[in-house]
Amino acid sequence: MDILERLLKGAHVSAADPGFEKVSAIIDKNSLLEQDLNCNRHTHAEQHQLLEKIMQQKIDPTTQVSLPFHTDFGPHIFLGKNCFINKNSMFVDLGGVYFGNHILVGPNVTFTSLNHTLDPTHRWDVNSASVHIEDNVWIGADVTILPGVTVGKNAVIGAGSVVTKDVKANTVVVGSPAHFLKAI
Repeated sequence: MDILERLLKGAHVSAADPGFEKVSAIIDKNSLLEQDLNCNRHTHAEQHQLLEKIMQQKIDPTTQVSLPFHTDFGPHIFLGKNCFINKNSMFVDLGGVYFGNHILVGPNVTFTSLNHTLDPTHRWDVNSASVHIEDNVWIGADVTILPGVTVGKNAVIGAGSVVTKDVKANTVVVGSPAHFLKAI
């Protein structure tokens, strides 16, 4: 199993792993594409094509991504249909960020699927844990979603929240760390 598959499966990967050369090559290529996407004028169709190149997959035409858009990797972002991602989103996606359908994402939202070890002698190693956003979720502005979190169907995450654990379906959570506010 190559490094990309291991990262999607929640692996601990040493910074010395030779597979990181493959990761670095993709990051280098996508950094240039991201810069082009965010800094140059493009039609909507051209923006969509650049996003597909960054993510290395088709994106449903009903999904919209507002610029600027940021990722530290790209190919491990999986978007559903009819999603709206507002300006200045950040995807730390080596561990996988999965969207269902009909997702609303406010501005300045960060999705993080990686963490580093606490042991300072191995601090550069990474632990991956995918993020899952189920159908009909609304994520407010300035939210951070941490590795391993699943946000259940129809949930709402209030602006400024830091989501450290799973969010149940049909609930509203707010705060840092995010906590249950009410059922929907």
